[in-house]
Amino acid sequence: MSDSVFKKIEIVGTSSKSFDEATANAVAKASETMSGLSWFEVVELRGAIENGKVKQYQVTVRIGCKVD
Repeated sequence: MSDSVFKKIEIVGTSSKSFDEATANAVAKASETMSGLSWFEVVELRGAIENGKVKQYQVTVRIGCKVD
């Protein structure tokens, strides 16, 4: 097994439906502009409230990208 080096970025994904969808949205968007995505780590869960109801789910995600 060879040694590897990774770069980490931190982004926030959002969804009006769920934390799972917010996470998937973050990873999908990152994959559109970056290559070598290898893993992700959910760092924070939070949300927005409007009129006493959940308006938006927000997930802070760290994504690891392999450095060539």
